[in-house]
Amino acid sequence: MVADRPLIAITMGEPGGIGGEISIQAWERKRELSSVFFLLDCPKRIQKLAASISKRCPVGIISEPDQAAEVFKTALPIIPLSYQINTEPGTSNFSDAKAVLESIDRAVMFAKANKIDGMVTNPIQKETLYQSGFAYPGHTEYLAEIAGTGRSVMMIASQNLRVVSVTTHLPIRQAIKSLTMDEILYSARVTRESLENFFGILNPRLAVSGANPHAGEGGFLGHEENQIIEPAVKILQAEGMDIFGPISADSMFHERARNKYDAAICMYHDQALIPIKTLDFDASVNITLGISIIRTSPDHGTAMDIAGKGNAKADSLIEAIELAGRVAIEKRKNSQRGKVR
Repeated sequence: MVADRPLIAITMGEPGGIGGEISIQAWERKRELSSVFFLLDCPKRIQKLAASISKRCPVGIISEPDQAAEVFKTALPIIPLSYQINTEPGTSNFSDAKAVLESIDRAVMFAKANKIDGMVTNPIQKETLYQSGFAYPGHTEYLAEIAGTGRSVMMIASQNLRVVSVTTHLPIRQAIKSLTMDEILYSARVTRESLENFFGILNPRLAVSGANPHAGEGGFLGHEENQIIEPAVKILQAEGMDIFGPISADSMFHERARNKYDAAICMYHDQALIPIKTLDFDASVNITLGISIIRTSPDHGTAMDIAGKGNAKADSLIEAIELAGRVAIEKRKNSQRGKVR
């Protein structure tokens, strides 16, 4: 913490996407923020980008996170990467993959060394990373590996809804095949613990979706509910968790239904993300649970089609910075009380 303000590292993300320009906008709106942040990026790239979208954004080069707070007042603090980035907005180059991963790796290193309170990852272009040999389905899985847990839970949060996906970045056929009772139990337990420790919600209420239409219709539309999901819910209820389901996903996201739970446990990626992006596309935030560090991310992609045009909105990034800061403060409070591992 810097004078009671959380210190957050922001990664570069895909250099041809909107990550740079929304980071510039976030610094312009720094008076709205309760946290201080710095970038892990290429300073020349940010300077060039700011000029191209007519933004006044002085850059301050720093070497360590603890230098960010003083610089933040008058300039956007940046810890330079080892690589120069020459990719133009709206284009991608697999040669940038090393810089993208260096940005993530160094943020994790700072977090594990307690030099920062959390990290926010700008969106990556996974196809570009795959071309360079990246072997992970996405950010979440990679972070779980390098943060030292190997297993994580993806939550998307907004003011209106929190959703968790038991399976994440998998083809739909594989997602259903890989659905297990153990994964449901783990996701629900981590979600409950995180809601208590990081969101300050005591005894949170969890709703669990089915995997099939109408939650399987008693077995006529699939057996995942009665063979996997319902038994998992009963185990969790026996543990004292306030949890119910499986319920049909098509009727659990309207306003009255949302008032009955604090988070929804969904079975696969789109089942979780379609409702929250429909409700609050610009301000929903991805937060990785179950890992040793605090990581959030804007819940949108690289938006290569609008990159460099000055039309990108920084709302989700700002929400991600603020959520990382709030979670850091709540985690610290609970840690002082001896409640957090």
